[in-house]
Amino acid sequence: MTGDTCLLLRKDLRGPLPPAHWPAGIRVVSLSDSCLPDAHALLVEGYAPGHGSVEPLELWREALIHDAEYDPQLCFLAMQDARVVGVAQGWTSAYLKDLVVHPHYQGLGIASALLAHVFSVFKQRGEACVDLKVMAHNLKACCLYTKHGMALVQRLSL
Repeated sequence: MTGDTCLLLRKDLRGPLPPAHWPAGIRVVSLSDSCLPDAHALLVEGYAPGHGSVEPLELWREALIHDAEYDPQLCFLAMQDARVVGVAQGWTSAYLKDLVVHPHYQGLGIASALLAHVFSVFKQRGEACVDLKVMAHNLKACCLYTKHGMALVQRLSL
């Protein structure tokens, strides 16, 4: 949509970081080939309400695995048993490209745990900060990021 605003946010990783607190029954794993279709389906569902878009599965998969910024060790899935309930996709440039939690699992702390996990991993890799972009009208996401100490760097008009 014309006139939309995107926010570039940054988390400073140089200070102490709180640990990730995972809800009962939720575990985190790195993205694997077998989970790509489920991760993709969750991203499609998460971006459907006007917060972005995702290419069809095969195009998304090919673009993902051939992107120079892709490292499967920076892409995390929140799992309940064998079900993907959350996705956090990081890039090697200390950028969080995607963060989505299944609607039925929102409000349980999964997004907060994924975010804390991403921050911790990037800090362990020696990064000073993590950046991400979020649509300004996505108030739920903006509140989450602010709650976790992310600061506004720039407003971008689309």
